[in-house]
Amino acid sequence: MPRTLEGQITMEKTPSYFVTKEAPKRIYNMSRDTKLIVVVRNPVTRAISDYTQTLSKNPTIPSFQALAFKNISTGLIDTTWSAVRIGIYAKHLDNWLQYFPLSKFLFVSGERLVSDPAGEMGRVQDFLGLERVVTDKHFYFNETKGFPCLKKPEGSSRPRCLGKSKGRPHPKIHGQVIQRLQEFYRPFNMKFYQMTGQDFGWD
Repeated sequence: MPRTLEGQITMEKTPSYFVTKEAPKRIYNMSRDTKLIVVVRNPVTRAISDYTQTLSKNPTIPSFQALAFKNISTGLIDTTWSAVRIGIYAKHLDNWLQYFPLSKFLFVSGERLVSDPAGEMGRVQDFLGLERVVTDKHFYFNETKGFPCLKKPEGSSRPRCLGKSKGRPHPKIHGQVIQRLQEFYRPFNMKFYQMTGQDFGWD
């Protein structure tokens, strides 16, 4: 990390920190004043998205269903598969709350980041104690991507959109598989809503 000077904020973005057991203690030991922003989305959609990304790199992997279940006939979910495990947000947050109070966290809705990017970015700016500079005038919705993009900045010829790896079409997953995963995540989601004081509307 570069040294943070007066009036500066140093930011670092590593999604795996939230699910890495050792991360909270290490970050606490580095700086207990660290503010933590966690972007979460429906864990079922997140698992399918994770699988889609892996599939694009390795088309020979087993089906989503084969990886998600230890036993399909009993409906037993395989929580050792990282695509499933990452979405058990309450468990990961428990680990972080041993070191940081809830006031150090901002939980950003991945769904609202798509439907109302300016609103969520407003919350981020408030949380960081920044002036609200990024507003809805900075975004437009890209129909092809299915995501909002940043309008081109002054002096630039093209808008900024998420890369090719974002907005891929998901493979078709059987409705019963999705329903079983929704049932599996429901109690964890409810606990996460209670812990954060935020209902993300996944259920």
